[in-house]
Amino acid sequence: MTDNLALAKWSVVDYHRMIAAGILIDRRVELLNGDILEMSPEGPLHKDSGEGLAHFLRQRLKDKAWVREVGPITLENSEPEPDIAVVFPPRSRYRDHHPYADEIFWLIEISDLTLSKDLTEKKRIYAQAGIAEYWVVAIKNREIYVFRQPINSDYQYQEKFTTGTLSAAAFPDIFISLDDLWSGNIF
Repeated sequence: MTDNLALAKWSVVDYHRMIAAGILIDRRVELLNGDILEMSPEGPLHKDSGEGLAHFLRQRLKDKAWVREVGPITLENSEPEPDIAVVFPPRSRYRDHHPYADEIFWLIEISDLTLSKDLTEKKRIYAQAGIAEYWVVAIKNREIYVFRQPINSDYQYQEKFTTGTLSAAAFPDIFISLDDLWSGNIF
């Protein structure tokens, strides 16, 4: 009899109501495809790498974009919390809502324990939402996966980098040296 049972999915509106009611207080969770999932704890390397990269981007982007750290973004059936979201300025536009997909230049996930999830489930969610660019920084492997040109539930452009310099499609004049990133000098 349990073969026909399915889990109920939560909407973004339901999720926001739970937050407003205090149901999820003191919980590190995110909404992914209608499921409320516990977020992995951040280790020191993960936290330091995310903060350092966000600081670097803020210095380089200045007023061209707003750099958010570990904050929610609102998509159709999900409200993930990417490590870094580079979004349209000004910051004040997000006082009454989290950034929507059409307000996002690019997302970055810093990945150590969550690499598989970041390269599959989160990539699919971001592509479906039309996020123009998504990077996964695999800090332990010293690899960056770059995804661009979303179509349906995948990205047409997918490439892995270990050396050289990178720039986001929206900001081709701002370069990130991977050698500096891996050595910690970028921060």
